[in-house]
Amino acid sequence: MHSTQPLTGKSGETLSLSVDDIVMSCRFFGEGYPLVLIMGYGSTMNLWEPGLLELFASRFRVIVFDNRGMGDTGAGTESYSIARMADDTAGLMRALNIRQAHVLGWSMGSLIAQELVFRHPSLVGKLVLYAAHCDAEMFPPSPEVLAMLTDASGTPEERGMRYIGVLFPERWMQNNGQRLKEIFYRPMGRVPEEITARQSEAIGSWSGTTERLPLLDKQTLLISGSEDRLVIPRNASYMAENIPFSQLCAVENAGHGLMFQYPELFFEKVTAFLE
Repeated sequence: MHSTQPLTGKSGETLSLSVDDIVMSCRFFGEGYPLVLIMGYGSTMNLWEPGLLELFASRFRVIVFDNRGMGDTGAGTESYSIARMADDTAGLMRALNIRQAHVLGWSMGSLIAQELVFRHPSLVGKLVLYAAHCDAEMFPPSPEVLAMLTDASGTPEERGMRYIGVLFPERWMQNNGQRLKEIFYRPMGRVPEEITARQSEAIGSWSGTTERLPLLDKQTLLISGSEDRLVIPRNASYMAENIPFSQLCAVENAGHGLMFQYPELFFEKVTAFLE
């Protein structure tokens, strides 16, 4: 079902490939059936948890990349939309000679993954939607959480701490200060403010998939943290009720950053579904 031609370069090495109007930066790890990971809002591929990538690479050929305008991927000339970023993902897969892969999208990446499966269905094997919604206005976060996210005041460090505060349950953060440093003090690379603003506009103008969910004919896992304050878990429940071949997994005591809190558990849940 997929190409067995090996990717050029060494595992973990950064590759640059031309896709439409941009050059996209990506890395791959491991061997086996391809697993494409789509990053969320305002971040680069450096944010993927290294331990989690290592676990996935023991079973799959894992591909991570920088979305349009982030990290070492070009900003391009075209307007930003969720559909455009889905087409970027498809273009990268084709440039890598990947005929089909399992696809996992996190947060904004899960919106891109939804568009990918509708716009380029033959490219997607199984689908993992992590911290996903199909309509931002259906089960929105609280005004307090939105205020924390959109508050542009203070230093970059202060803004970063507000963002981190939204990703995890408070109790967990109080008990895992060292773990937080491990996660967020790695260099993220280029995260231009004008690109995060374009991503934000793309999310805001996305029409969603509510009416298309019954047509989604891929096996789909909806996984979320039971204490996710950014994408309320009810979103995943609703989607699981409306996607024909779907499974729902809610992880207790976990937030939007579930994969950082419990990487081994996240790996186990996702791999059990993919295999």
